[in-house]
Amino acid sequence: MLAFASATAQTATPTASQVIARIVEHTGVALPNATVDTFKAGDPNTPVRGIAVTMMATLDILQRAAAKGHNLIITHEPTFYSHRDELTALEQENDPVVAAKKKFIADHGLVVWRFHDLPHTMKPDMITTGIVHALGWEANPRGDTATLFQVKPTSLEDLAETMGKRLNSSAVRIVGDPKARVSRVALTQGFPGFATNRHAYQLGGIDVLAIGEDHEWETIEYATDAIGAGKLKGLIVLGHISSEQAGMDEVTKWLKTFIAEVPVEFVPTRDPFRSLH
Repeated sequence: MLAFASATAQTATPTASQVIARIVEHTGVALPNATVDTFKAGDPNTPVRGIAVTMMATLDILQRAAAKGHNLIITHEPTFYSHRDELTALEQENDPVVAAKKKFIADHGLVVWRFHDLPHTMKPDMITTGIVHALGWEANPRGDTATLFQVKPTSLEDLAETMGKRLNSSAVRIVGDPKARVSRVALTQGFPGFATNRHAYQLGGIDVLAIGEDHEWETIEYATDAIGAGKLKGLIVLGHISSEQAGMDEVTKWLKTFIAEVPVEFVPTRDPFRSLH
């Protein structure tokens, strides 16, 4: 992992390394062991002209950031298609997609850094905070958890449609009777895995489980069986990007409170899915 420059070494035109050091310092938490919050591409000593904050550093995001003059991209999710951005196999295969992406980054002098573990480690979790705010559910938690929510009674399909609109999801999917009445929701984001999703269900007393994504043979099958057994009314699948993206908007607002030398802009990642109906 690349060493960070001193967080106090702030200049009129800070380098990417200096900006990231300041961000790490302001989180107030330590980088976890074997963190994925590292530089993924570019030279950390590059002077920063502007910062683009996004959910996933797709080529589209890189192009839009470069067009705006932003050369430091802070992304929540991987840049190179695996959790740890492992490139060895792809480079050995001379993969043309990786080559095109790396060329664009190099040609435009971009620097990419991942901000994943730290925002999820902060108290409260900054990504969850952004999602709850986007949904308008700040006053709706059940008990002391940010996982369970009590909402106004509605149908499963209407709840899914409302969540999709508020989180800008283009292709929300549901499992269960669309007309089923629901009001007690368990919410997870991104791809936390089967254990996290089922534990959210096991907290008890919910009508519907809303998730980002998961393997269809794990949480999806589990929820389908729970519905079949009469223990759950529905499952809402929002999509990974849509289920966490508002969290990076929250991150952008937070960054602006202590980074003033260069522009900081939230550049939303486009939902890759489209509904055929």
